[in-house]
Amino acid sequence: MIRFIFVLFFVTTLSLSGATNDQDILDRAANYMNNENKSDYFRAYNDYKNLYLRSIMSEDEELKLQALRGIVKSGQKLHIDVVQYSEELIALDKLPPPLEQTPETRNDTKQEIKVTASNKLKAVKWRNERLVLIFEKNLASNHINYFSLEEDAKKSYKYIFDIHASMLTESQNLRKEGVERIKLAQFNPNTLRLVIEDDNKIDIRFKKENNELVVLIKNIKEPTKAPVQVALSVKQAKSKVSKQTKIIVVDAGHGGKDPGAVGYKGYREKVIVLQVSKKLKKILEARGYKVYMTRDSDKFVKLSHRTKLANDKNADLFISVHVNAVDGNKANGIEAYFLSPSRSERAKNVAAKENSADMSDMNFYGKQSLLNTLNSHNIVASNKLAIDMQQGMLQETRALYKDVRDAGVKEGPFWVLVGALMPSVLVEVGFVTNPTEAKRLVEEKYQTNIALGMANGIDRYFLNNGN
Repeated sequence: MIRFIFVLFFVTTLSLSGATNDQDILDRAANYMNNENKSDYFRAYNDYKNLYLRSIMSEDEELKLQALRGIVKSGQKLHIDVVQYSEELIALDKLPPPLEQTPETRNDTKQEIKVTASNKLKAVKWRNERLVLIFEKNLASNHINYFSLEEDAKKSYKYIFDIHASMLTESQNLRKEGVERIKLAQFNPNTLRLVIEDDNKIDIRFKKENNELVVLIKNIKEPTKAPVQVALSVKQAKSKVSKQTKIIVVDAGHGGKDPGAVGYKGYREKVIVLQVSKKLKKILEARGYKVYMTRDSDKFVKLSHRTKLANDKNADLFISVHVNAVDGNKANGIEAYFLSPSRSERAKNVAAKENSADMSDMNFYGKQSLLNTLNSHNIVASNKLAIDMQQGMLQETRALYKDVRDAGVKEGPFWVLVGALMPSVLVEVGFVTNPTEAKRLVEEKYQTNIALGMANGIDRYFLNNGN
């Protein structure tokens, strides 16, 4: 079945690549990599994957070598698990393995950005309508430079903070109602830049508190006069939200006769993921999303019925929530998967566990849905969503426990995702077989932070992709 999936993936992505000459695709991918932005890295990664599959079909070893180099380079930029491709490249190219892929260092964690700034950003959160940036060390006054660029004629107002520090994640867009754009990015190796931008003037106030930069953002265009005007504004805002409402289906894994993983002290996966999923639904609805759940109680739902609900509701996203389990009690960490015919044994093993509940769906999907789902657009979009959600979960959970491990974003043949006709992600929010992590997974506060991180990732996905 995996080989069948692999060939279909090749046919579909090849037909959508927009170019037929190998060198043209290589040149295009190289140009994408030179642009140094995440969207173009995704395009390059997809092109290199297409070329790799083409090289297998044509038995072209030179093309395979170039494609593997591109997959590893672009995949590392995107923090995708490319260990298997890297190992094949090492064998084919007879080069020493890159540092982050050696057996001693390969643990699916993200490679740190190499910077010279002595301070690092630990977390970003909203606290009572204030944006709070939390750093590892206390901030000195001369480490923060604030200035604004205001052009009344062009209705362009930018408020900029340059901070002598670095961040361990990629640039991110933050969200606040009434403000057009808030972006946080590494401006240069020594400088972290926060940009707040709108077409109206904004009242910006900030203060430094030990290791925190607290920023109050007040959009002064908001109506503050008569109560009637305020009421009309709220009504108009609700109308605007309803027109732009995104539909999200949240899938709490397993349920009913299928307990999922059973781990430390008998904690059951089906119970934990339902609790997290309900919290996620509540947060998303508070932000204006329309949310449906595949199950809201302890009942068994077939895999095919889960994605059928998402398709019937014309959902924009499908999110399947799970917890992990392995033999032994040392494995830990959060990871996110998107659908792909993975070559990683680790991903296949995780998928086998999650696929086992309803084996009857295998033939159904294999015959009816595969061609509709294994396409370049959905895979790339799902990959982006997985990265955004992974970053969101890590930021929020590390606010409670600094040692939460980033187990990475990976490809996997998860059958619960196969039927979805929209970007879809399966998240494993921790290991129930790890005593420390299991205790956290049943904590209400930790579950809330996981859900909040997922919601933040979903927000970021829509913002980054122009939706």
